[in-house]
Amino acid sequence: MSNLTNTNRRDFMKLAATAGGGVLLGFHWRNADAKPVVLDAAAEAAAPSHEFNSYLAIAPDGKITIFSPNPEVGQGIKTAFPIVVAEELDVDWEQVHVAQAPLDTEKFQRQVAGGSGSIPHSWKRLRQAGATARQLFINTAAKRWGVSPEQCTTASGAVLLTGSKKKLTYGELAEEAAKMPTPTDVPLKDPKDFKLIGTSIRNVDNQGIITGKPLFGLDFTREGMLFAVVERPKAFGMKLKSVDSAAAKAMPGITDVVTFDNNVAVVGKSTWQVMKARKTLKIDYEKEADLESTSDHDRIFDELLNSDKNTVRRKEGDVDKAFKGAAKVIKSEYQCPFLSHAPLEPMNFFAHVRADGAELVGPTQTPERAQGEAAKYLGIPKEKITVEMTRMGGGFGRRLAADFVMEAVKVSALTKAPIKLIWSREDDMTGGDYRPAVKYRFEAALDAQGNMIGYKLRGAGINAGNPTRENNFPAGAVDNLLIDSAEHKSAITTGPWRAPITNFLAYAEQSFLDEVATAAGKDPMQFRLELLEKAKTAPAGDVRYDVDRMIAVTKLAAEKSNWGKDKSKNQGFSLYYSHLSYVAQVGEVEMKAGKPELTKIIAAVDCGIVINQSGARQQVMGGVVDGIGHAMYSHLTFTEGVPDQANFNNYRLIRMQEIPEVEVNFVDNGIDPTGLGEPALPPTGGAVANAFFKATGKRLYRQPFAENWNTKEKVES
Repeated sequence: MSNLTNTNRRDFMKLAATAGGGVLLGFHWRNADAKPVVLDAAAEAAAPSHEFNSYLAIAPDGKITIFSPNPEVGQGIKTAFPIVVAEELDVDWEQVHVAQAPLDTEKFQRQVAGGSGSIPHSWKRLRQAGATARQLFINTAAKRWGVSPEQCTTASGAVLLTGSKKKLTYGELAEEAAKMPTPTDVPLKDPKDFKLIGTSIRNVDNQGIITGKPLFGLDFTREGMLFAVVERPKAFGMKLKSVDSAAAKAMPGITDVVTFDNNVAVVGKSTWQVMKARKTLKIDYEKEADLESTSDHDRIFDELLNSDKNTVRRKEGDVDKAFKGAAKVIKSEYQCPFLSHAPLEPMNFFAHVRADGAELVGPTQTPERAQGEAAKYLGIPKEKITVEMTRMGGGFGRRLAADFVMEAVKVSALTKAPIKLIWSREDDMTGGDYRPAVKYRFEAALDAQGNMIGYKLRGAGINAGNPTRENNFPAGAVDNLLIDSAEHKSAITTGPWRAPITNFLAYAEQSFLDEVATAAGKDPMQFRLELLEKAKTAPAGDVRYDVDRMIAVTKLAAEKSNWGKDKSKNQGFSLYYSHLSYVAQVGEVEMKAGKPELTKIIAAVDCGIVINQSGARQQVMGGVVDGIGHAMYSHLTFTEGVPDQANFNNYRLIRMQEIPEVEVNFVDNGIDPTGLGEPALPPTGGAVANAFFKATGKRLYRQPFAENWNTKEKVES
């Protein structure tokens, strides 16, 4: 039995009223056993709360409601999860209604949008849940007809009796099914029998988005709530010294001005009033850390790369000997800037701190983190804090953090009022948690036959932790290898950015491998295939990637792009493994009127079974476009701790007319699905840079590429 949260109970009661005798199936995500929920308040209150952790409601009219637990940030999980359940349940998609579940740590194992891990974690659990529910209806129909369950089959949300015209819909069986024992050891469908998985299905929120339904955090309202904006130090490395808020407090609609941590919050009755009042604050700050500029970072990078105090991440063979005996040595450095996440919807959150608990509502990729941090701050059990998730207007990792949630919590606690906290675009872009800036130094040693016998990578990052992925290709394919790193601690805050670390490391690695292939006199794609064959037949240490899958995706990219067959095309190749998936890309650059133009990206993707062709293609295309835009145009610089870019007038994003044709091809190998929200982005920068080299003979060693793509066009700043 299960105790529903208040929010979930309200949703359920609406469903129950509609069902009029239907069934609400609870299934535990650890083993996906589906069991009917007894709709009796006394029995429910006396039952343990951990037996079920998800819900599938079936009404007498056959309508299926599936609760989707994970945050929806545009990755399509709210559509993909129910597709998997509906497939095994054997219902038509038109019968399915999807509802966003609130946070419930008792019922759900993983309510996170990050790391492209939702589908790999839940694939089998979802299938088992749907299959178990389907078997429950078969058993129920068989009992009514007095036949063996083996004589029954299902189709379109109904049980059919083989060899007859008898048919009972799930809705007709729902009430009786609620009293049946739970089936066990239920077989799953053979993938060849899939009817929904692998087809194209529209996102369940499409109509709501197009018609302007209140789906996003910024849309959320609550009667009696107040609005708040926060003034933060303009420079990273400064702290609050004093504040004069008299003028702000005297303005119309302003109810309070409060200080907390290093911030000043203005609270009032409308966003316009609080934003206007914030401008009148008189605040003095004092220095508490170095106020760093981009010029300082350039110097720091060189110091770190030349330091002998680095952390060794992986070492194979005798690197010094390999380089001393090399016929040729290639050495290059690649640099990537800080980036803002820049989601279309700026940070925002609603918090109502009460004496008996707290209510949180808004766009978060980590609802449990928000709940936990709020509970710790308020000094109350986390069970007294409810968290409802809205759809997010972009996140890209920024909403993995809970700083904006905690601002709302703290302002609500201080003012004893329900608070809707909103960041402006400038707040969002200057508020930190950026993609770290990193510089890499690569070295490769070649023998007389052009074989890579030595490889060195040193990564120097600013608040990047380990800016390498020491077990990724070409590790395992080179006998003598050294990968190490160094880090500078800065007051500038950083955090995960779509495909953390690999989003810039892949560009650098793949550009350098292209450079090494050229020096070896080999085709760039063939050069990588030779390395992969080495990793397969004579590996150097652990190989943490699937060589065969990398080879397959490379060959698919070669086939779909007609690699090297049209000498008039300037093609660049890139290959990367991240988030359990493999993506190879070929970029094409044409010279038009003497200027290079990116015209096409061909992507070959191995993410295992594709659940939703529509959603999957959008994820790949979106990742490619995101990768192009940020590699080409975006960068964030600093002057004495202050970000130089604060809005889209000087923080350049890709424009519609700059998006090339993107072709997506999937490897069909029947493997269980792996991540897809992030893997398409990392290889894009390398494919673009290598195609640019093919067209111009020039290497791109720094992002954003536009600074050197066309000498007549500089990045706006």
